[in-house]
Amino acid sequence: MLRTALVGRLATASATAQPLVVPVCFALVDELIYSAVDLKPKRTRELRRVRNVRENPQVSLVVDEYDEDWAKLRWVMVEGTARVCDGDERNRALAALVAKYPQYAAMELATTAGDVLAITPVRVVAWRADA
Repeated sequence: MLRTALVGRLATASATAQPLVVPVCFALVDELIYSAVDLKPKRTRELRRVRNVRENPQVSLVVDEYDEDWAKLRWVMVEGTARVCDGDERNRALAALVAKYPQYAAMELATTAGDVLAITPVRVVAWRADA
């Protein structure tokens, strides 16, 4: 699911433990998960999720699949640490995101992206209704 799903929900928390959950596009590269601040409309590119990661690197990412047939429900949760990445790692992350999402190629993400988050998984939990 982490390789093929197109959206996940990223949970971060501030230094004072104020939670925030936002939908994100992401790419799995080797053992890391990347997400970028893109040009979709936002009030600012200094996003709370990025501030939260700088204050408190503990994050969770949930990717799920819902179906009216509850026998088909499934999800995966990644708990880990996040950081803002740069340099060659940032370039690899952006290339992976552009390869996964044609919309990112159209918005020239490689040259227009803001911060890029790298998530290092510490624990992964998966569940399926039919398991």
